[in-house]
Amino acid sequence: MIQRYYEDYTVGEVVRGLGYTFSEAAIVTWALEYDPQPFHLDREAAAQSPYGGLIASGWQVGSISFRLLVQAGLLGEASLGSPGIDELRWRLPVRPGDTIRPEAEVLEMRVSSSKPDRGLVTIGTRVRNQKDEVVLTMRAVQLVRRRPG
Repeated sequence: MIQRYYEDYTVGEVVRGLGYTFSEAAIVTWALEYDPQPFHLDREAAAQSPYGGLIASGWQVGSISFRLLVQAGLLGEASLGSPGIDELRWRLPVRPGDTIRPEAEVLEMRVSSSKPDRGLVTIGTRVRNQKDEVVLTMRAVQLVRRRPG
């Protein structure tokens, strides 16, 4: 991981992750362990669902998107985690063969009033598929150490 402190972020900065293509096997394997709903697991059951076919779990899409953004340098060693996600929306289903590409924008920044050794960075994330359709949006706060000294 890179060393990235609170002071290294700027409002308006955008970080773009590389793409990830979902295979049917990856969707089913993930769903078996983490989200065993029929429309994630079984092609025939999924065909009868409102989605009309197999789809990835939204949690899988979010997790992979987060990994891609970390790999692209959104967070570094000074990250202290997050107190939570304020908004999370699964806009469109992600299907086998779809390729997602996440992007994160720094929306707001402020130094913590109770712990001035860290700052809060509000990040808006959009994930698009190969058709440039937004499939997931999220807004979350990240806690990040301030640069020592």
